[in-house]
Amino acid sequence: MIHMAICDDEKVETDYLTNLAYTWAATSDFDIYVTTFDSAESFLFAYEDMPRLDILLLDIQMGGMDGMSLARHLRINNDHLHIIFITGYQDFMAEGYDVAALHYLMKPVDQQRLFSVLDKAQLSKPKPELLVQTTGTTIKVAHKDIIYIEAFAHYVQITTTTGILQTRANISDITQALGESFARCHRSYIVGLRHVRHITKTDIVLDSGVTIPLSRRLHKDVSQVFVKFHKGV
Repeated sequence: MIHMAICDDEKVETDYLTNLAYTWAATSDFDIYVTTFDSAESFLFAYEDMPRLDILLLDIQMGGMDGMSLARHLRINNDHLHIIFITGYQDFMAEGYDVAALHYLMKPVDQQRLFSVLDKAQLSKPKPELLVQTTGTTIKVAHKDIIYIEAFAHYVQITTTTGILQTRANISDITQALGESFARCHRSYIVGLRHVRHITKTDIVLDSGVTIPLSRRLHKDVSQVFVKFHKGV
């Protein structure tokens, strides 16, 4: 899940950029959640409680704190956030080097230019992968391709979008190796949240129609992480 924020004091611009962001995600097969802010101050107020933020589309000229000042503040403790400045003027471009801005986009923002910059942001981000040891071979499996994992007596079986892999491993160790896009839903199962259609009191139903058992003890936790994942919070 990509969490993007848009900070601009013009609602028309914010709505326009939001629509472009979701269009980009749909055409690029990304899961995305967009949060919007109408000022740098409102962004900062919410920022401390954000679990993570991947991309920030930031207007430079706003009432109150301007976008450049906000970017400098963010860079004090965050070197990984992709900041993309949105501006109607070229005067500030030299200052962008000070905050390691990924790019500048001039208003009105062109759709293809924005898509190209967002593609660049994703290409520079390491894709989460799981290394799977099979007989004599080590295979890289992208997290997004893992549907679910089932533990048996002496091995685990990993069901992916392209097939099934088996490896000698401990399901608890695999749980630690995976990230927030997965949930341990049963002592013998891990499920990829992006492949879940819905959750009942006793089962997890996948997009494929396959049903995975859900422990009653874990129902609340799994439901919460499922909602958080799909809302990007």
